[in-house]
Amino acid sequence: MWYVIYSEDVENSLPMRKEARPAHLARLQELTDKGRLLVAGPCPAIDSEDPGEAGFTGSLVIADFNSLQHAQEWADADPYIAAGVYKKVVVKPYKKVLP
Repeated sequence: MWYVIYSEDVENSLPMRKEARPAHLARLQELTDKGRLLVAGPCPAIDSEDPGEAGFTGSLVIADFNSLQHAQEWADADPYIAAGVYKKVVVKPYKKVLP
């Protein structure tokens, strides 16, 4: 089943994001390689594809897991959590309807 993982950043998270980004992306690449990632990306702090030093306010991941518990465990192990990037993470089941 698909699960939404929506994470909200702490203030001024950009330096921490930059440091933990390679490990964060490696985990997302693993899901991609297994055909389990629907979409993933950050939420820019301003209305721009490249927010520069404004940074990001959070992230969204929609991925396939065996259960809500597995999705939560995966989210809890995100390098951005260990780096202090996220202040809040919500994991919910998701039903893809369109397209």
